[in-house]
Amino acid sequence: MTLDLPTAASDAAPDFDQIIDRRGTHCVKWDMMEPLYGVRPDEGLAMWVADMDFRPPACVQRALERMTDHGVYGYFGDDRPYLTAIRWWMRERHGWDVAPEAIHTTHGLVNGVGLAIQAWTQQGDAVVLFTPVYHAFARVIRAAGRHVTECPLVQRDGRYEMDFAAYEGLLTGRERMLILCSPHNPGGRVWTREELEEVAAFARRHDLVLVSDEIHHDLVMPGHRHTPMALIPGVEDRLVMMTATTKTFNIAGAHIGNVIVPNESLRAPFAQVVGALGISPNSFGMHMATAAYSPEGAAWVDALTAYLDGNRRLFDEGVNAIPGVRSMALEATYLAWVDFSALGMESEEIAGRLARDAGIAANAGPSFGTGGEGFMRLNLAAPRATVAEAVGRLQRAFGDVQ
Repeated sequence: MTLDLPTAASDAAPDFDQIIDRRGTHCVKWDMMEPLYGVRPDEGLAMWVADMDFRPPACVQRALERMTDHGVYGYFGDDRPYLTAIRWWMRERHGWDVAPEAIHTTHGLVNGVGLAIQAWTQQGDAVVLFTPVYHAFARVIRAAGRHVTECPLVQRDGRYEMDFAAYEGLLTGRERMLILCSPHNPGGRVWTREELEEVAAFARRHDLVLVSDEIHHDLVMPGHRHTPMALIPGVEDRLVMMTATTKTFNIAGAHIGNVIVPNESLRAPFAQVVGALGISPNSFGMHMATAAYSPEGAAWVDALTAYLDGNRRLFDEGVNAIPGVRSMALEATYLAWVDFSALGMESEEIAGRLARDAGIAANAGPSFGTGGEGFMRLNLAAPRATVAEAVGRLQRAFGDVQ
């Protein structure tokens, strides 16, 4: 089935080099880094929370302008164009056919994770995480009265891999769900089809609901290709896919995401939880997402990933020149995962040097769970001049170890 969209690709090239002052705009990334990290926004660099210092594509801005020009902000209705845009994007960009009835709209994917935990687990159950991994997963799991079963990733040749033989001995019998981060945050891995097949087999073997958070699936570096878990056979009866426009197009403030449940029987408990909580969509987010999932949005993403790849190469070359410091090879996302462990410093000292000596607000590795010790996560989705400045600051902050 062909899903046609009316929007044409734009000829205007995005200017990712433009410096946009976000200070004083209620921007968590810049306006909260001094309270949280002690880094002053007038002197420091905000490289922590995962949003970009870029404007979204012009098609998104035009969608908002049409709303403001109309001037009436009522409840959103008739989501057919929105669903068509999602289905078109997944088919054209990821080779995945999505049924419209499988799509549930949530207030972002952290909200989606919380709803999934409520739908398919009970108090006292456990959820499997491959750590280190996005810190919000463990926070939401524990807040819901569930337990986290950590299955640590292993490093081989400077990249993360899974060790399923070891994981068999770590399960407690209380596990009811597995949350996979694909592509992986913070390690930047694009899991291979073979690895995804192993994840699916593990979930089947232990009768786990498999939640695949694929929010970074559009932000893949040249030379790598993401495979949606939905394309892996034999897992549909337990699969929950999570996708969003928010990371791809830098519209996280819209608080919109999709929980896509292919299996009709599995879908029913989730719909019940959503209905019980009275959740309805944010109209601004619906319009923004519909506009973003378009040929113009696709052209913008292609330009973005090429730019991010340039930032990655600049950052890796400069940081890897610091003795004892190594940036993990980034296959996807815009989040550098930097290993300082060879310096022999405690995690607190590493984070302190970044904040105090380099003036950089960055995420400390231990917050991502077991395996994060000695690491820092730095956001590279900024103008190249900012990334170059960060490299220089890091080299000076750790210059005494050379």
